[in-house]
Amino acid sequence: MTQEQKFLDALRDIFIGATVEGESGFINLMKIKSRYYEKAVFPQLLKDVDKATKSFEKSFREELFDKLYAFFSRYFSESGSIYFRHTPLHHNIYERVYTDDRDVMLFWKTHMLYYVKTDRLFQSMGVEVDGEKFWFDVAALEHKRANEKRELTYAFQSRKPDGALFFTVTYSEKGRKTKTDDLLRSIKETGVTLDEDTLLRAFRVFEKQSEVDYFINKNAKAFLKEQFDLWLYQYVFSGENAFTETRLKQLQALKDVACHIIDFIAQFEDELVRVWNKPKFVLNSNYIITLDKIAAPSPRPSPLRGEGESLLRRLLMHEGMTAQVDEWRALGMVDKKFKPTEILQKDKLFDAMHSKYQFLPLDTRHFKDLELDLLALFDDLDAALDGWLVHSENYQALKTLLPKFLDRVNCVHIDPPYNTNSSGFLYANNYGHSSWLSMMFDRVLLSKSLLAKNGVFACHIDEYEYERLNILLDDVGFQNAGTMIWDKGQPVTGAYGLATQHEYVIWKTINNIKIRLQKRNLELIQSQANKLLKKHGGATPQAIKEYRLWLKNNSELSAAEKTFDSFDHIGRVYRSDNMSATDNRADKKFHIPLIHPITKNACPVPDYGWRYTPDTIAELLAEGRILFGEDHTKLPRKKTYLDESETSQLPSMYRSGARGKQGLDELGVAFPFAHSSDFYEYILRSAAPHAGDIVLDFFAGSGTTAHATINLNRDDDGKRKYILIEMGEQFINAILPRVKKVAFSDTWKDGKANGGQGISQFVKYYDLEQYEDTLRRARYESTDAPLFQMTDIYSSYVFLRDLKLLDAVTLDKTADRIEVRPETLYAGIDLAETLSCVTGKWIKRITKEAVEFEDGSTASLSDPDWSLVKPLIWW
Repeated sequence: MTQEQKFLDALRDIFIGATVEGESGFINLMKIKSRYYEKAVFPQLLKDVDKATKSFEKSFREELFDKLYAFFSRYFSESGSIYFRHTPLHHNIYERVYTDDRDVMLFWKTHMLYYVKTDRLFQSMGVEVDGEKFWFDVAALEHKRANEKRELTYAFQSRKPDGALFFTVTYSEKGRKTKTDDLLRSIKETGVTLDEDTLLRAFRVFEKQSEVDYFINKNAKAFLKEQFDLWLYQYVFSGENAFTETRLKQLQALKDVACHIIDFIAQFEDELVRVWNKPKFVLNSNYIITLDKIAAPSPRPSPLRGEGESLLRRLLMHEGMTAQVDEWRALGMVDKKFKPTEILQKDKLFDAMHSKYQFLPLDTRHFKDLELDLLALFDDLDAALDGWLVHSENYQALKTLLPKFLDRVNCVHIDPPYNTNSSGFLYANNYGHSSWLSMMFDRVLLSKSLLAKNGVFACHIDEYEYERLNILLDDVGFQNAGTMIWDKGQPVTGAYGLATQHEYVIWKTINNIKIRLQKRNLELIQSQANKLLKKHGGATPQAIKEYRLWLKNNSELSAAEKTFDSFDHIGRVYRSDNMSATDNRADKKFHIPLIHPITKNACPVPDYGWRYTPDTIAELLAEGRILFGEDHTKLPRKKTYLDESETSQLPSMYRSGARGKQGLDELGVAFPFAHSSDFYEYILRSAAPHAGDIVLDFFAGSGTTAHATINLNRDDDGKRKYILIEMGEQFINAILPRVKKVAFSDTWKDGKANGGQGISQFVKYYDLEQYEDTLRRARYESTDAPLFQMTDIYSSYVFLRDLKLLDAVTLDKTADRIEVRPETLYAGIDLAETLSCVTGKWIKRITKEAVEFEDGSTASLSDPDWSLVKPLIWW
């Protein structure tokens, strides 16, 4: 094979990546890319090479193709991603690089890429196991929308003429699994007796197809041209010591051809960047609203008495109530005998809602025709919401939410995949370091933009990525606030090294602020003191003894909190503090002795003197704040009261062996791994200490952050809001039922509510259009003309000729207006929420015709303004 043919074959592969079958928007675009290459670029490139090499010897043409192959083959992966695939000049790719503007930064080979997902390069293929032939067809397989973990499922179709057993392969939907017993029975009907082990081995052989990381280069043109300049110097100029005019012209010709190829490649990569970063449509939105938000229970007077109770009656009579009651039963909130009529009870003057059912969570998906009536109960809709639950890949969600929540989030709290196969997370969790860092970097960077200036960023991690993550967070521009070590108490043994019993929580801030341990535990201490004061009739020695024993045995309390080990006869908890100066006081006034109140003799003076001035000590004496010993031989100390020390600095150690899985089992929520909600409450009490704080978790998992936030609000009557983002099926199977359950009651056993205390909740949940959705729906022209009628096929932006999502737009020339019909793109578009995210304006009211924002402006929902929706459908 000539160098020319070798290069052209490689270039053809480069433009489409490896051959992949199945249904995918990305694959569709790669087919377009291949067509452009075959019909326009390939023929023109050969003409340009002929022209560039015409005046040189034939050997240079071979050299040119050899050099081009050597360069481009280094930067293209099987998935078509452009990055440092082969890096002989960068063996130490994870080095610390010193720069002028930053002391130390972390370098990783995919740092210039957006991480999209990890997926397999599926191809239909034949497999032979134990003499039996199998054929697996993936033509109808829809590739993953994001990086969710999904199992393959197999369906037996027939036996082919050559005897091969024919299977179709798809990804699991809604928990669907392959039923091997059913498959074996169907296969037996064709005359083939097969054992389960052989069948499963055939599946495993098929599933060993290549798995790759999908990336998008943020600036392919700049990256490849920079790399080409470096490569040209290293591989061409090194070793040459004579540069004739002819040689320089040859090298310029080589560079010109390479730049043409780079320009063309960049058009497609830039198109992917535009799709990746465009704001996304909000789809399939619904609300979770506890019944007390609609009408207040008796005997509390309701501000919504008339309108709310009338609406509640309509809801109870609605045909969707049957499905709603079935849901409440499935969630363990009501029993089989429950009837909707039980929600209302007779009061003295009117019917009112039974307090037992006031926190039943109504889901508006059962009552879509009444949803606007429900929303009309609230004068300021977004302000009234307690949370937003977003079903989406997290980069797409963060990018879409950015305008709406810019600088508004008070705490980002995440528990990302730990990048180990045994971490238990429901993600494709087998990244290399470089892929993992790219995945984290852009998402963390976006979340930093959402944080308020006094906000806190808290991230769980283990030792495998701890150091790299810390450097990455510094590179993002966070201030270091410390690392919390979580001592889990139960060592986990491994194949080598130490038995691990700890994890970390890295704390970062935008500005340097003190992280304080909030007062919940101090209130707990005060409550215990009050109980013992009442029990013993005063601060007796026995009461103090019992109190100190309680302190000692309470694992929730920090060492600092346990220093408050006494209380007085009115119940004020205090500790005794040393009043000695820490350095020698030369002034005699700091050495004046105190007189014991009983013996009237002088007490000892500390060697370095008193910490306080005589005036301050006089004030302390007048306030009864000096603690004297039994006689004058003891050194006096100072009382520090608990109620004057509402906060202390959060310690870096947290000790608890609690497992979140136990709590999930009690709730009846199926999820393989979760941290304890108590641990999250402990963190959020300090990271989101104020009543109106907003908490963001974009690796939501099973929803523990929402659970903890709800519990905190229940505990201190706060109004914290939460935003959870999750892409997997656990959004439906774990997060939504968990939020509903925790709202209804804080006490559960075996999946059933066990009494307990509910809390009022109003939550919005929705899906987002995804990158893959856009690529599947975008219209890219497939005909030859007029696509290639352009002066420069390499760098003209070819996609400006394509419709993208303009099918949703009609130009009315007579009225000189553009009519937008977004409903033609997706079913269930929530245009109000979509426009709220695009404009960054919070929603005040929604009607059938329009959305009103908090600033008083409005936007039509029946005839949306083209300028508002343009970023969503034309990029």
